[in-house]
Amino acid sequence: MEWMGTTIISIRKGNQVVVAGDGQVTMGSTVVKSNARKVRFLASGTVLVGFAGATADAFTLFERLESKLDQYPGQLQRACVELAKDWRTDKYLRKLEAMIAVVDQRYSFILTGNGDVLEPQDGIIGIGSGGSFAIAAARALLDQDLSATDIALKAMKIAGDLCIYTNDSIILEKIDINEN
Repeated sequence: MEWMGTTIISIRKGNQVVVAGDGQVTMGSTVVKSNARKVRFLASGTVLVGFAGATADAFTLFERLESKLDQYPGQLQRACVELAKDWRTDKYLRKLEAMIAVVDQRYSFILTGNGDVLEPQDGIIGIGSGGSFAIAAARALLDQDLSATDIALKAMKIAGDLCIYTNDSIILEKIDINEN
C-alpha cells in the first residue's frame, strides 16, 4: 500500500527516536498547502505518530489510537494490535486510506489498513510516496557519526529532492530514550 502526497521518516538511534514529515498537501498535481503538520504527539507526549494518506482518515486513526492507548496505558504494542484489528474488521474503518508510523521509547511500528503492525528490524520507518527514498538515505547514513535528528533531516531532504509530492517544510519531533 503506497500513499501519494507525503514522506514520513522515523529513525531510532542512540538515545533518541524521531519522526519527521514534510508539509505538502496536494490535490492531483496542485499543491494546496505547504505547511501541514503530519507529525503529532499522543498519550501526553509519550507516543509520536506520523501519517501518510487522507488527512481526515489519519485524524480518525489518531483518535482511535489515543483511545486504545487510554484503554491499555503504557502498552503501545497492545494498543497498536487492537487498533489494527479494528481497522481491518470494522466496515467504516476499513475504508480509511492512510498509513501511520507510531513510536515510543521502546517500539517503532507501521500500521496499515490491512491489519499490519510492522516493526522494522533496523529502527527506520518510511511511509508515503517518498518513504522508500527516505529509508534508503537513512540506511546509508545510519553508521555515520550523526544523531537521529540529523539523519532524519538529511533523509527528508533527499526524499524531497526525488519525490514531487514531498517538500522541504519539515516538522520533526523527538522522544528521548531513557536507558533503564
